[in-house]
Amino acid sequence: MSVFPFEIVGFDLDGTLVDTLGDLTAAVNHALADAGRPPVSVDEVKPMIGGGAKLMLEKGLAATGGCPEDEFNRLYRLLLAYYEAHIAVHSRPFPGAVAALDELAAMGVKTAIVTNKFEGFAAKLLRELGLFDRFATVIGGDTLGKGIAKPSAAPILEMVRRLGGGRAAFVGDSIYDVVAAKNAGVPSVECSFGFLMGPVEELGADAVIDGFEELIPALRTLAAI
Repeated sequence: MSVFPFEIVGFDLDGTLVDTLGDLTAAVNHALADAGRPPVSVDEVKPMIGGGAKLMLEKGLAATGGCPEDEFNRLYRLLLAYYEAHIAVHSRPFPGAVAALDELAAMGVKTAIVTNKFEGFAAKLLRELGLFDRFATVIGGDTLGKGIAKPSAAPILEMVRRLGGGRAAFVGDSIYDVVAAKNAGVPSVECSFGFLMGPVEELGADAVIDGFEELIPALRTLAAI
């Protein structure tokens, strides 16, 4: 087998490696219920994911009538506390994700998580799913400081720095992932099964996969372009 063309492959977490939709929806609805709002469905929450918990709640409240700032801050804290306590009730890796990680590891590829989820929550979720030790580093939306998250290039560039440099690619499911990868100068792969905000073909990724069995071939093709 030929040498794999990427030394580093980074992954988004929610909607890319792990289907967290059920637990995120439950957390949003917990906050909405406390505010006396009707619940939102998983289909409504799905496009709200990707920019972090605060943006997700902002969109959930906007969809049910808006919210003053002081009340929003209280509900945000409530959402975070509930989510932390119920972080892996329904969440599971997408089909084929673990096998793809195994294949990359067998080829000596370093893998990392770069997510807009808080680093502590990301690490807790990965540990509860038994995935934490598979990654060389975990970078969250708060790791590099307030406001330094995808679509900024900084988290992906920090991933490459931490892993010792080398040719990298990034796998995600949102426009935040595509733009961050472009800003960092690395090719992007988008998952059509993720928490998409619109048609995957319109996100501008360098490749699209419909399942993790397509990831390794897609990366090899990208490297040859």
